[in-house]
Amino acid sequence: MKTAAIENANAVPLRNRVVADLAELVKARLTLLVLLTTAVGFYLGSESPVDYVALFHVVFGTAAAAAGAAALNQWWERRVDALMCRTRTRPIPAGRMPPLQALVLGIALSVFGVAYLAIVCNLLSATLTAITIGIYIFAYTPLKRTSTGNTAVGAIPGAIPPMIGWAAARGNVGAGAWGLFAIIFLWQLPHFFAIAWMYREDYSRAGFRMISSDDRSGEKSASQSVFFCILLLVMAGLPAFLGIVNFVYLAIELLLSGLFIGVAMRFLRMRTASAARALFLASIVYLPLILVALVLTKS
Repeated sequence: MKTAAIENANAVPLRNRVVADLAELVKARLTLLVLLTTAVGFYLGSESPVDYVALFHVVFGTAAAAAGAAALNQWWERRVDALMCRTRTRPIPAGRMPPLQALVLGIALSVFGVAYLAIVCNLLSATLTAITIGIYIFAYTPLKRTSTGNTAVGAIPGAIPPMIGWAAARGNVGAGAWGLFAIIFLWQLPHFFAIAWMYREDYSRAGFRMISSDDRSGEKSASQSVFFCILLLVMAGLPAFLGIVNFVYLAIELLLSGLFIGVAMRFLRMRTASAARALFLASIVYLPLILVALVLTKS
């Protein structure tokens, strides 16, 4: 009886570890963000009443594809992940998951997600999803070790999910979808510039080419962050002028974007790790608030 009890007690932490490893492999928090932006794209692209069954289908298919792409990314970067403090405890470099297992899981989830969207939603949403995976794995991932332009390239697949949702709702990608793309694309740049500068030594150790690699003072990273925050303030107002949302949204957007610019300018003025972290945290707060504003002010 005691032996069985001990085995059961040991089995629970093991199951928890497996679940935690799978969540880390598929980058659960990043995947959740993808699902959120996909859902917002679908909602804004939908005619009333919103088809919530169709919303579930596009979110489910996109979730599988996003999880698969994340697993493939970690499989590809398993050796360089082992060189960085912030990633060396991931399942593959830490030795808790065989690389082949991650590769097979990544391919299976990616293929399933694209096929599911093609069958249950429409071919356009599936095509956009396939393009997202392709750019993320075959362009962004290898570019991280060859060009500082990798951040901009990586922002493209990060900005496509709301277009996937829009395409699933309307069967096209009109001006509204491109407006959402612009918001998410521009938001990612100061977000990742702050991360790259905070972990610049880690990235350099792994051989990643980031704008922070030769930016010890932080001036380049901070000035670029300010520039793209200002551009975001302008472009994030597009949905109001396109008639997707009412002009109450514009007032909210100007306030949020103005505050975001203020935090970026503080990073430029101080150029410290705490200022960079404040910009990173501000970016995390900004995006869900702007998405909520879009949903609540839909025309």
